[in-house]
Amino acid sequence: MKAVTARRYGPAETLRVEDLPRPVPGPGEVLIRVHAASVTTADWRLRAAAFPGGLALIGRLVAGLWKPRHLVPGSDVAGEIVALGAGVQGFAVGQRVLAVLGHGGHADYALAKARGALVPIPEGMGYDAAAALPFGGLTALEFLCEVARVQPGQRVLILGASGGVGAYAVQIAAALGSEVTAVAGPGRRDLLMRLGAAEVLDYTCDRPGGRFDLIFDTVGALDWPRSRRLLAPQGLFLPLNFGLRELWHLLRAKLTGGPRLRLHVSGDSRAALEALPEMWRAGQLTPVIGARFSLAQIVQAHQLVETRHRAGAVILQVGEESPGSASGAMLAETPARLPDQVA
Repeated sequence: MKAVTARRYGPAETLRVEDLPRPVPGPGEVLIRVHAASVTTADWRLRAAAFPGGLALIGRLVAGLWKPRHLVPGSDVAGEIVALGAGVQGFAVGQRVLAVLGHGGHADYALAKARGALVPIPEGMGYDAAAALPFGGLTALEFLCEVARVQPGQRVLILGASGGVGAYAVQIAAALGSEVTAVAGPGRRDLLMRLGAAEVLDYTCDRPGGRFDLIFDTVGALDWPRSRRLLAPQGLFLPLNFGLRELWHLLRAKLTGGPRLRLHVSGDSRAALEALPEMWRAGQLTPVIGARFSLAQIVQAHQLVETRHRAGAVILQVGEESPGSASGAMLAETPARLPDQVA
């Protein structure tokens, strides 16, 4: 099979597409023929060892001290089951599925645990759309529902609102009944209004006004001292990316009272993954795709993600493109950039 390999840490050009043996499912595993996979911020950070805020040593201890622990990157995939390991129940060969793997997804075939984050793709949703859901959808759902507990009528400020997480955070916050102010780059107003934002600000020239009950920073644009000036007396600052500095700010926030700071790391459970297609069926959540690449264009895909200026998910189309692969998704008007166009 063809597979992307990451044999050392480094820039996007260190990635290769190689011929590797097709994996064989063991007990409790299924083999998926991958049709689409997402290239996420996590994929970039793990490839480059670009761990934020003084967490480089901890990150390498988890991901691999001298080189990536896993040869084939890629976590979020959509495809069809082609083989079942011993003892697998509830799934069948030929079934279309969406999975969060952890690694191994940027390849023609990938293994998934049958009892892990593996769910059927609903009728009417294409492979690209399904692969665009997990990274941003799961993160936004957990941060907004479980951590922030967003309530109807609250004012919510979302920074990086058109990105891989932000595009889902806008939709979920709006579905929860909050008033969403979305901050993104130039030219994203129409997209974000369609996703449910009440107000859209261009970060290059606009500044938010008033006080917010929640600030969800998906890109590291704001720090705790500056966020305090924008928060209501019991408002919450919730950064997606944090380092040692934020741990110190967390301690100070607990001691001084007033606006709150929470630090959280999201997980990937089957229950949460099942919720995303249900929200799609209910019309509350639409996958947003900003760019699509072939497996051979993995370097360009990583370069685009690394700019931090994409709109929606970056999708790898593995093998031949399936008819209607993007059905059920919203296509953001952001062209895939060639290598010489990426800063």
